Amino acid sequence: MSAHDGLAEGFEAHRGRLRAVAQRMLGSHSEAEDAVQEAWLRLARTEADAVHNLGGWLTTTVSRICLDMLRARVSRREDPAGHPVPDEDPGAPAGGCPEQQAVLADSVGRALLIVLDRLGPAERVAFVLHDMFAVPFEEIAPVVDRSLAAAKQLASRARRKVRGAPAVPGAEPARQRLVVEAFLAAARAGDIDAVLAVLAPDVVRRADRAALPAGRPVEVRGARAVAEEIAVFGQNAHVAQMVLINNAVGIVVAPYGRLRLALTVTTARGRITGYELIADPNRLRQLDLAVLDLTLGESPFSEWHSDEVPANDGTLE
Repeated sequence: MSAHDGLAEGFEAHRGRLRAVAQRMLGSHSEAEDAVQEAWLRLARTEADAVHNLGGWLTTTVSRICLDMLRARVSRREDPAGHPVPDEDPGAPAGGCPEQQAVLADSVGRALLIVLDRLGPAERVAFVLHDMFAVPFEEIAPVVDRSLAAAKQLASRARRKVRGAPAVPGAEPARQRLVVEAFLAAARAGDIDAVLAVLAPDVVRRADRAALPAGRPVEVRGARAVAEEIAVFGQNAHVAQMVLINNAVGIVVAPYGRLRLALTVTTARGRITGYELIADPNRLRQLDLAVLDLTLGESPFSEWHSDEVPANDGTLE
């Protein structure tokens, strides 16, 4: 077997882990495949005797490629208004095939993908490598081009953003969650009676114009009127997810793991007293989002590592 054949065989042995790392960093199946393919092309151009730890070399390379892709994504978002973003179809789901993106969102957690998308590129890379794949900070620091201490700070800052903190301590967030959970379940089922059961009689639904089809009012009052509207929201409820929005329990609608709509919810005495639909991109970017389960004591971390991808296979140590 030639040295090049040995590298190719080794690359295939690590492909599953590399894809998992790239998917968590990029939140996109197709972009992750592109990053893994680019890592292979770089490996193919590298002398075999220059790679002393293939697993570590590949993970570092994929991570750097993902970091560059994340930075390019941020740069495109900051393009001046009115200038089209190259290679972006606003009518198409971000990240490629809808079926592939749905599988990715379900395996990682839709809420987690949404929150990870709010992290800065270096924060996201540091958090994914350390907290999701147990890569030591000594290996993360050169990837993000920071000192060891700075790499630890990146991951710590990202962790605080992902976890969030409820605005009201104690049992209130859990009570609020039960109400919102019942509301979401009723919306998914299209059960108007169940929706009415969790709405206060004088509930108010507000919305920005971007969240509404033409002709619908920005404000609706009364449980019956609001409940009858839920049939429309229920069409998207299967991709809705509870999260912390500005440190209170709310709902986001995120097909393929990309945020499209947020519902900020207020509750009192076990009922929803009001909610607002937010779809304006500028307003969505200003929302503070965090993963709900981490705050209320249920950790999804155990789901982040599949049997195919161990938490730490020793390749970077």
